[in-house]
Formats: sequence, C-alpha cells, structure tokens
Amino acid sequence: MREITYRQALNEALAEEMDRDPSVFLMGEDIAIYGGAYGVTAGLMQRFGEERVRDTAISEAAIIGAGLGAAITGLRPVVEIMYVDFMGICLEQVNNQVAKIRYMFGGKTRVPLVIRTEGGAGRTLGAHHSQSLEAWFLHIPGLKVVMPSTPADAKGLLKSAIREENPILFIEHKMLYNTKGPVPEGEYLVPIGRAEVKRPGRDVTIVAHSRMLLFALEAAERLAGEGIEAEVIDPRTLLPLDIETIAASVRRTHRAVLVEEGTRTGGTGAEIGLQIMEHCFDYLDAPIRRIAGADVPMPKSPVLEKLTIPDPDRIYREVRELLA
Repeated sequence: MREITYRQALNEALAEEMDRDPSVFLMGEDIAIYGGAYGVTAGLMQRFGEERVRDTAISEAAIIGAGLGAAITGLRPVVEIMYVDFMGICLEQVNNQVAKIRYMFGGKTRVPLVIRTEGGAGRTLGAHHSQSLEAWFLHIPGLKVVMPSTPADAKGLLKSAIREENPILFIEHKMLYNTKGPVPEGEYLVPIGRAEVKRPGRDVTIVAHSRMLLFALEAAERLAGEGIEAEVIDPRTLLPLDIETIAASVRRTHRAVLVEEGTRTGGTGAEIGLQIMEHCFDYLDAPIRRIAGADVPMPKSPVLEKLTIPDPDRIYREVRELLA
C-alpha cells in the first residue's frame, strides 16, 4: 500500500469530497492563494476556483458565522480556524448556535458544518499557538469532536465528517502533518465514534489520541522488548467516545493508562478514566494512571516545552511503575 503524509491525506479527502459533491466548499484565513498555514489546502483553489475555496478576513467569528449560515441553507462548508487557541474568539457561536440549532429546531434543519483546526505543541510557538484544548469541547452537547492520529484515519474521518449532518470539530496536530503512513487508494470512510486497537496486548491498556498515540506506540514497542505487552487504543473520536472498545480492552488487561497532551486538570483523561471506572471497576487490578501535560501555560523555550508534555520515555516509565 502506498505511503503518504498526513497533510496529503487531508488534502486528498477535501479534493475527493469536493469532486463528489458540489455543495462542499472551503473557507478560512490564507487557505486559498497561500494554501493554508500548514499546506493542507495547497492547490485546491487552482483546481476548484475561488468560489469554492475562499480566503476570509481575519475574523474567527465571521468564519464560523458564515459557515453556519451556509450549512443551514443547504451547503456543506469546511471552515478552517488556523489554531485551536483562537477558538475562544468564536466560542459563543460554536456553543450556542452551531451545536444547538438542529436540536432547537426539532431536527427540521441540518448543520453539516466541519470546523478544521490544529493544536498541540512541538514547534515552540509559545502559549498562544501551542495548546491542546480538546477537553473544552467535550462539554458541548450537539458537537462531535474528532482527532485523527494517522494519515489513513485523517483521510477517512475527514470524508466521514464532511458527509455528516451534524457539526464536527476536526482537530489536527501540527506535528503530524509531515508524518507518513499507509493510506488506501480509492473510496473509503472511517466511521465517526469508533475507536481502534492500534496494537494488541494483554498486560495493560494505553489509551492515547492525536500525537500521543505515536508516543504510546513507541513506548509499547520498548516495553515489548521487556516482555510487557501493552494494548494501545486510539479513540479517534473523543465525542462521542467509544467506551465499549476501551472497556473491553481494560476487562482483558485489568490496567489502564491514559495519555493526553492537554493539561491534566479537567482533561480528556479525567473523563475517559471515570467512564472506565463506571464500566470496569470490578476488573481493575491497579489505579487508573493519567499521563498529561503540566498545568502551566506552554513555554516558548524548547527545553521547557519538552518538559511540559508527555514523551515516550515518560509513558514507558509510568507503565513499568504501574505494573510493578
């Protein structure tokens, strides 16, 4: 199977869906002529024209508002917010309008809106451009939160998101764009709301999403050299969460380690961990362990940034401690 980058996989998904459905169009800051801050939309304006790939003003509120209006009047917009850190500027519209309109109209209207954004650390961009804020959005009923970790999932999940009748927050990681992986050619979809076991194991369940999945797999490979077989699960979708797949794994391994890049307090690990407790309390042989980012603004210093977020070494050490 061919290998392409995460960036190319996303670009392919957008192009294929725009070819398939003329109601799909793109809006965002610098996505047309420039091709996007991280190159995901490169070449799409030249292929589909300025009507369907639109540069916008520097206004997150305007981007979301226009996307919502287009969605409820019959189009399928994919809008880009350059950094997840900027989502706060348009949070009122996302929370009170985008996520609520279909419910408040009793299902008489649809909101097929995809909000693409990117988050995470790794490029030493400082406190305003390096946050992992996905946990914010788990508290918004009516919104789905998708975070692909691999190129194949990125393509399949984005295509599924574009075909959804409900709003999707699609969060990419800035450090994944250049990563490569096998991606099938031709038409395929990855279902929203379904986790995947990325590595089978018997001794401990590691749940990790986005870039942390790659770190967890690296740690699992190292642990395997010592006879410890870790099962690694990628939720892929944080809302809705496929707790059934996660719980089935924990019932087999009897231990759970939850890895996230976002800050520990109120993070995704807290929610997933409690759901594991609700489903697997009688099966646990050890306390659930959370590995998360430090509760500090993201430093600009490369050395301090590295200390702030989990890495494969930390995952390896903490799994060994849990098993000890």
